[in-house]
Amino acid sequence: MSGDLAARQAELVAALVAGGPLPPGFAPAPVAAARRALLRKRAGDVARHWPLLAAGLGPAWPATFTTWADGRPTNGSLRDGWDLARDLRDRDTLPPLGAEELAEREAASRYDGRRPPRPRRLPALARTGGAVAVQVAGRVRLLRPAPR
Repeated sequence: MSGDLAARQAELVAALVAGGPLPPGFAPAPVAAARRALLRKRAGDVARHWPLLAAGLGPAWPATFTTWADGRPTNGSLRDGWDLARDLRDRDTLPPLGAEELAEREAASRYDGRRPPRPRRLPALARTGGAVAVQVAGRVRLLRPAPR
């Protein structure tokens, strides 16, 4: 019995946070409402880790994040923000504040999109959306802001 319950719980979690199908026996409207609430909460968590990205998108932040995150399981707020910023950069829609924040993060840490970010040990230069950041001896400095 406990295996069946665990499987049903896993199906419900997948429907709520990873875009999985609605499990049998659940009403669609309450599950959809809970899913939207979890996406809003997740957007707030990511905005705390990526404040310039969120500020750069302004009122479009919640919709931009939830559209991107819908159907994607979370990798944690830091990584979700990093992945979103890279996706926006690749689509040429990253706002200047987000470009500066991403450049600083890329200069400070290595992140391959699969494993958690790791601090860089050697000096590094990062360019994103016109912003240029450098990291030397563990200190990151924005050399050139993104064009506005």
